[in-house]
Amino acid sequence: MEIEELIKKQIADNAVLLFMKGTPQFPQCGFSARTVEALVQVGEPFAYVNILDNPDIRATLPKIANWPTFPQLWVKGELIGGCDIVMDMVQKGELATLVKEASAT
Repeated sequence: MEIEELIKKQIADNAVLLFMKGTPQFPQCGFSARTVEALVQVGEPFAYVNILDNPDIRATLPKIANWPTFPQLWVKGELIGGCDIVMDMVQKGELATLVKEASAT
């Protein structure tokens, strides 16, 4: 499977997906750690891809997403954004609603 196909399949197969540096248990950057913390607070399960384990995903995803940085949060096939956007959504009370609705389907 080509990398683009793999990425698109990962996005399609997971209602809530975080492309991050490291894992939720061991984030490898502060932005990934903050985003994971926000998702854990919501209390719904989410999938993740450690981009450090796959340099091809790390190189290709920004081209697909038209978003240059990590982490990248995807919900129901749509790019939500990175850490700053997630933190803004937390402050506005929008993240929990979005993730809970996506997880319910």
